[in-house]
Amino acid sequence: MAEAFPTRLQAALKAKGIDATIANAGVSGDTASGGLERLSWSVPDGTDAVILELGANDALRGLDPTLTEKALDAILVKLAARHIPVLLAGMKAPPNMGADYAKRFDGIYPALAAKHPVIVYPFFLDGVAGDRALNQGDGMHPTAAGVDIIVQRILPSVEELIAKAREAKK
Repeated sequence: MAEAFPTRLQAALKAKGIDATIANAGVSGDTASGGLERLSWSVPDGTDAVILELGANDALRGLDPTLTEKALDAILVKLAARHIPVLLAGMKAPPNMGADYAKRFDGIYPALAAKHPVIVYPFFLDGVAGDRALNQGDGMHPTAAGVDIIVQRILPSVEELIAKAREAKK
């Protein structure tokens, strides 16, 4: 899909002279626990690096942030055991979940970053969330223009991830 994040990210990297293949291991509607359950087959052997962007659906469903954090932590432990560098892309709870829930959920990613040697991009939807012009009619999924903003903003972190992965292969 030409408008999808992985496709646009790969094109942006290519435009900068970086030869990288971006595979989409995401599943629509997936939760962090779902990502953990399918990790072994969705991140095959030979994977050089992972952008871990899970948790939004957990927050939208009001799942206990403790469960989300445990699943993400387990994913990070498993990827570290496989020596796969990670870019952890954070999410934020939607405002309608309330301040207490938001505080608990929004704290997941900084806590994981403090515990694991990962590159962190604090909020995957930075500059796009809440902007009707950059989101589809559902108000949650970015338009092509929104994806372009996400790619532009996350690109330096992805370049850092690629450099880390290449260094690890030496």
